[in-house]
Amino acid sequence: MSESEAICLVGWGAINQRVATLLAERNSSVAIVAVAVRDPERKRADLPAGARLIVEPGDLAATGATLVVEAAGRDSVLPFGRAAFAAGMDFAVSSTSGLIDEAALSELVTLAEAKGRKLLVPPGALGGVDALAAASRLNLTDVEHRIIKPPKAWRGTPAETLCDLDALREPLAFFEGSAREAADRFPQNANVAVITSLAGIGLDRTRVTLVADPNARFNAHEIRAEGDFGLLEIRLQNRPLATNPKSSEMTALNIVRLIENRAAGLVL
Repeated sequence: MSESEAICLVGWGAINQRVATLLAERNSSVAIVAVAVRDPERKRADLPAGARLIVEPGDLAATGATLVVEAAGRDSVLPFGRAAFAAGMDFAVSSTSGLIDEAALSELVTLAEAKGRKLLVPPGALGGVDALAAASRLNLTDVEHRIIKPPKAWRGTPAETLCDLDALREPLAFFEGSAREAADRFPQNANVAVITSLAGIGLDRTRVTLVADPNARFNAHEIRAEGDFGLLEIRLQNRPLATNPKSSEMTALNIVRLIENRAAGLVL
């Protein structure tokens, strides 16, 4: 890729703000040329220098971006993905719950292939996705993903109706089901299960457990996979973003890694 990669960020919430900050701190050889927001009239003093505000997916074409990075919620995935590919841009998805609709995922993949572009799915808050995806080249028999977060990270979600978050004194598994169900019901907290599923055995066969732990300081992910390759067990404990406890620092870091890898001579 060119060293002067031009990026449009879709959404200016905690994740993309952190991405922009990290890119600036690291003096990365990229330019944030546009930021898509819902309310262009609201003052945003912290926008990247030179970035224009856009609102509609159709505004993408005029930005000159080569990569669109979405972190605005599942409703943004399909319209901005369509517009990105129509304009000849690659499209990176953070709100992966937008891909649980098989028709939407199939459409985006088809559009990307037709335009010779890429639908990119960063690892989010995870590590080891490369190993899981490699293992899936042989037969995978079982994949389980446990997501453990402090009670405050589950506030404002259906967890509040499934348990008393304020009264917890020990870890409580309040949800068990498929990755499709988890991402649909908890799109901000369980987006990441979609990534596990796409890398492994799919949304309906991947088992997900959601846990509220009053003793947890970090957002933890435990992945266990078995298959012809052997046994994989991963545990990560991620520091929550200071401005949004539902998301992890690693989510922004993985987007930064994806962006920087596109211009790097050595890719890891």
